[in-house]
Amino acid sequence: MKKYFLPNIIAVSKTFPLSQILPLINHGHIHFGENKVQEANEKWTDILSDFKHLKLHMIGKLQTNKVKMVIPIFDYIHSLDNLKLAEKISNEQLKKNKKLKIFIQVNIANEDQKNGIEIDKLENFYKICTEDLGLNIIGLMCVPPINIIDSKYFDLMKTLSANLNLKNLSMGMSNDYLQAYKSGATYLRIGSKIFGERT
Repeated sequence: MKKYFLPNIIAVSKTFPLSQILPLINHGHIHFGENKVQEANEKWTDILSDFKHLKLHMIGKLQTNKVKMVIPIFDYIHSLDNLKLAEKISNEQLKKNKKLKIFIQVNIANEDQKNGIEIDKLENFYKICTEDLGLNIIGLMCVPPINIIDSKYFDLMKTLSANLNLKNLSMGMSNDYLQAYKSGATYLRIGSKIFGERT
């Protein structure tokens, strides 16, 4: 009999007010995703003091000058995409004595306009992050080409993850989460399917 697993669903709450987020928290949901550091700090600082079990995920592009604001409030970073950022995270974690769980963002389709580590540089980047910088890399993340729902990118991510002996994959959003789940995603980043379309 085939075994099924339940992925962690990250409710992508960016731009939504707490009035729309609180019902989900009260219902027992744990994982929430934000992509802007300032917005996350303003929205979540007080609520996290009341709901200490919640897990906050940084899913957007992260600038190095915002890392010191990310460490205290977030539990996960999904968008590690360059060495300078990795070094900054390592330094700030030492200062604050807190280690986040981190995903390396992979430019899975080699798109010029996308952030992420190129596939042929991934293994070396992973070794630097873990061996030299002491980062807690728990998996890989990708954003496939927009408007293309094709499991080949997710399947390739699964292969890359296995090659590095990583157990987690952050992939799949509201439009393609089923394909991502079938390819082994352990974290799904879902916004509009939960909160509705953004205005």
